[in-house]
Amino acid sequence: MNRKKKINQTLKSKAKKANAKLHGHNKPKYISKDERARLALEEVQASPIAAD
Repeated sequence: MNRKKKINQTLKSKAKKANAKLHGHNKPKYISKDERARLALEEVQASPIAAD
């Protein structure tokens, strides 16, 4: 790979990483299956619903 191409590739990759860092992440934080089940159980126990 010639010198110009390598320099441009390096600069492009750094710019791309910097640009990606500036933008916020839209993806929600991962919650494991076990954690979701535990939260659902707590929610059911906390809400006083009459099950007559």
